[in-house]
Amino acid sequence: MMLSAPPIHRNTRNTPNQSSNRNTPAPFLPMTRKEMDRLGWSECDVIIVTGDAYVDHPSFGMAIIGRLLESQGFRVGIIAQPDWHSADAFKVLGRPRLFFGIAAGNMDSMINRYTADRKIRSDDAYTPGNVAGKRPDRASIVYSQRCREAYKDVPLILGGIEASLRRIAHYDYWQDKVRRSILLDSRADLLLYGNAERAIIEVAQRLEAGEPVDQLRDIRGTAYVRKDTPEGWMEIDSTRIDRPGKIDKIINPYVNTRDLPQCELEKSSTTPEVDDSVQVLHILPKPKLDRSRTVIRLPSFEKVIQDPVLYAHASRVLHLETNPGNARALVQLHGDQEVWLNPPPIPLSMEEMDFVFGLNYARVPHPMYGKAEIPAYKMIRFSVNIMRGCFGGCTFCSITEHEGRIIQNRSQDSIIQEIKEIRDKVPGFTGVISDLGGPTANMYRIACKSPEIEAACRKPSCVYPGICSNLNTDHSALTQLYRDARKIKGVKKILIASGLRYDLAVEDPEYVRELVTHHVGGYLKIAPEHTEQGPLDKMMKPGIGSFDAFKKMFERFSKEAGKDQYLIPYFIAAHPGTTDEDMVNLALWLKSNGFKADQVQAFYPSPMATATAMYHTGRNPLRRLSYKKSAERVETAKGEKQRRLHKAFLRWHDPDNWPLLRDALVQMGRADLIGSADHQLIPSEDSSASEYRSHRRKNSPGAARTAKGRILTQHTGLPPRVGGGASAPKARKSTIRRPR
Repeated sequence: MMLSAPPIHRNTRNTPNQSSNRNTPAPFLPMTRKEMDRLGWSECDVIIVTGDAYVDHPSFGMAIIGRLLESQGFRVGIIAQPDWHSADAFKVLGRPRLFFGIAAGNMDSMINRYTADRKIRSDDAYTPGNVAGKRPDRASIVYSQRCREAYKDVPLILGGIEASLRRIAHYDYWQDKVRRSILLDSRADLLLYGNAERAIIEVAQRLEAGEPVDQLRDIRGTAYVRKDTPEGWMEIDSTRIDRPGKIDKIINPYVNTRDLPQCELEKSSTTPEVDDSVQVLHILPKPKLDRSRTVIRLPSFEKVIQDPVLYAHASRVLHLETNPGNARALVQLHGDQEVWLNPPPIPLSMEEMDFVFGLNYARVPHPMYGKAEIPAYKMIRFSVNIMRGCFGGCTFCSITEHEGRIIQNRSQDSIIQEIKEIRDKVPGFTGVISDLGGPTANMYRIACKSPEIEAACRKPSCVYPGICSNLNTDHSALTQLYRDARKIKGVKKILIASGLRYDLAVEDPEYVRELVTHHVGGYLKIAPEHTEQGPLDKMMKPGIGSFDAFKKMFERFSKEAGKDQYLIPYFIAAHPGTTDEDMVNLALWLKSNGFKADQVQAFYPSPMATATAMYHTGRNPLRRLSYKKSAERVETAKGEKQRRLHKAFLRWHDPDNWPLLRDALVQMGRADLIGSADHQLIPSEDSSASEYRSHRRKNSPGAARTAKGRILTQHTGLPPRVGGGASAPKARKSTIRRPR
């Protein structure tokens, strides 16, 4: 079973049932039978069902996949935000000849609908008119069920970020329990995870050739259900935590654990915390391991729902097997069914990225929406995605799990061409490009110095605990891109809105100078996330000293440029590993630096993130796990009261929070921080009344809020990029105010 990775290019082959206009791009992929008739189509080869409104733009997953399949000669239709209460809406385009492609949209449907406090959102940025409620909870499952009702025998191919991050047993924050793989709940035939361009092309071509969907078992970046390990494969048993014992009584990892009769078995009598029915296997001589035909068996669904340590262990193993250069297949038993995960997809080459972004996108929403505004489109319509992936490895973020940690870059020519298309095609363009970025602002063309080292590396981050010595931190390609983009006729200004990795930026002062001098629109957002080492270690983020170093550089270059510019740092409350004392210290830091956050974000346990495993289990998957009582425990704010307290510390200046903070400080033995002195955090109860009235006057709806430097608007999340790349919660607006 060789895992394939065919190159991506335009396919001009003849296909069965082809008409003369089959390779002619449609103005928009059809959403109605009337549009199909105008194109001369009697049927669609593929129908994509999505939870987002259809925007024909490369920041929207359905547009990329649809246009890519179109480039291969397939007829693709779109069913966007269908009424899921019956199967009728799923029949509007008829029966697809090859398959339904199903995705919840650019965001996980639960994160899209619920806040970090599990409250229902009142809006949806991916819906015309910003209207909420146009997609169901767990949309991938519901859409799959309705497609199956509509056309029982049509293959279902599941994709998008919701499916990608729920491909194995995962903790579900909204139900506060571990759910099984979404592949089983959706009853899809195949799940595509990560960037799925190669996989979706191969699926379509092989189905076109008449191959049954249940034989598509050798495609990278896919998950499916099978009965047992195929012949010729070796299985590594990782269903339990390593346990102490005699040196010759180790668990042999090079044996198919389902083939026990061929092995010499010996029961263990050590380590009472471990089930003593576990058997130790001996095989001599040790067989040679072929990584390309090796599968790692994770603890079963039934085990991880009962055992937090095994859940954390499964999370650790999965994250160690994410490098396409050395990742092995994974398998996890769910009852009597096995969910098999092939290794992740090979990153796209620069030429392939250029091809994908150079497809025939209309770059606007489908005309059926009329003048209704789609906020997510409005935010990105003048922005350009220059790369994919992130090697930061922040534990609270799922970008790496979805897009990978190897950066996939577009060429400068491709990026320049897209800027010109925005200038010439996109309505309302005023000459300002709102962003040249991606998951981060400054990882473009940055990679490991050695392809061999990169292919063998299993580190979860290239920049934590420090920048890897093998990482090339040269920003010159990005600096040159900025300079050439500014020269384009009709472009007045190019801003950088993606989050900056400041610890990386300080390695190249010339880049920082270029950025600060020409591409900051008054404010630049960066993400220290916290000031204390405890939570920062659990986040895999650099210490606050890196922020201070960048701040000095930013201020120096701003002064040299004669510009009054500000940094907007943002922080996470209630992240795993954060104590009440940590939040006190962060609040004191905010006060001493003159920052006042009007809105704050609490940690949101998104599926599959390492920090979510910490939240659920109280263990740290970044380290080797153990059942020992001395093993590391991760303290986490879970209850509503404590999470509210942590958020209150970020808004230490708000009088509404003072009673809660006052009580907490007294209970913590930090009553010394209550008072009006500079070193104290909040006023005493006796002196707070007048300060409260003053606060209300200054912050009333009619109060002036335009003083330079006093009100700073911060967007701490962007609409997901290509293929649903940014997996953080939906864009949230925060405001940082400096005192007069």
